[in-house]
Amino acid sequence: MRLKDKVAIITGGAHGMGEAEARLFAKEGAAVVIADVLEKEGEAVAADICVNQGRATFVKADVTSESAWEQLIATTIATYGRLDILVNNAGISGSSVGDQLALAGWEKLIAVNATSVFMGTTQAAAEMAKTGGGSIVNISSIMGFIGAADSHPGYSASKGAVRIFTKTAAVRFGPTGVRVNSVHPGYLPPMINRPNPPERAAKAAATPLRRLGEVMDVAYGVLYLASDEASFVTGTELVIDGGYIAQ
Repeated sequence: MRLKDKVAIITGGAHGMGEAEARLFAKEGAAVVIADVLEKEGEAVAADICVNQGRATFVKADVTSESAWEQLIATTIATYGRLDILVNNAGISGSSVGDQLALAGWEKLIAVNATSVFMGTTQAAAEMAKTGGGSIVNISSIMGFIGAADSHPGYSASKGAVRIFTKTAAVRFGPTGVRVNSVHPGYLPPMINRPNPPERAAKAAATPLRRLGEVMDVAYGVLYLASDEASFVTGTELVIDGGYIAQ
């Protein structure tokens, strides 16, 4: 029960890494608000958590909308009375926007992956400060550290923005008791563009631990940063990549 009596918002919580985080947080005692544009999937995850003696609520939210963030936080407070944790997990990959040199794709990646993190962090920090603080975990990527020929420029830029914004937010909001950290996953099966066995094998071979990551590898790292165990940890990056960028 590492998150007993805490209230957490997890964006992009309807599937993949966000779903793993939501289920783990609920298991560890948190009331979880799952925010996503995927209504059917999000409601199913929340319902399943509740069936298994957890506490969860689904809120449909477009994280690129400032008013949606306002409504999401207001709903969380109305439902559970407080906000202790925010995981800015929602994001899109470069493969979802097509032409790597088109302005529209760049703008979409920045909006979803970076601007949403700014809005969520600033609004959540203001709310957390009212109750003495909290923890914000921003999901970035190893592409926030390195360049790669097969990475969309907008994806790398957005994840790099999350990394340095997190440090700035940590310094700014630290005096209010709000901790802000970033997590940088390496290659996970859902993140590889195509269900291509040779490509997956190549990424695994290029990773010192000789395997791809799993969503739970990331979820446990996020859990640590969200918990009181990390009460003196802020403004830092947790890289969970099997040693990929250590090379």
